Amino acid sequence: QVQLVESGGGLVQAGGSLRLSCAASGSTFSVFDMGWYREAPGKQRELVAAISSGGSTNYADSVKDRFSISRDNAKNTVYLQMNSLKPEDTAVYYCKMWTRLRFYWGQGTQVTVSS
Repeated sequence: QVQLVESGGGLVQAGGSLRLSCAASGSTFSVFDMGWYREAPGKQRELVAAISSGGSTNYADSVKDRFSISRDNAKNTVYLQMNSLKPEDTAVYYCKMWTRLRFYWGQGTQVTVSS
């Protein structure tokens, strides 16, 4: 079965940067679309960025030009580079994989941006 393991979250000052990683196991990673979502306390989970198996990307308007999603198929890993972080970026960030029959979620990693 598919397992997604996320890392890279933490505490950072406003204006700083973090890089999140999501490593996949038990799947043919390269053929699947991947994405990052986030969920702030009391708010709905929202799509942050996505990358297709072919490398096409899209971003939420709130993070466009600040965040960048990428993938390394040789390492079965997807990344989210987050620059110019703002306090409103504070949330739990989740990795998601879309497979042929269903989707999978990672466990989430906390990102906290201080003022």
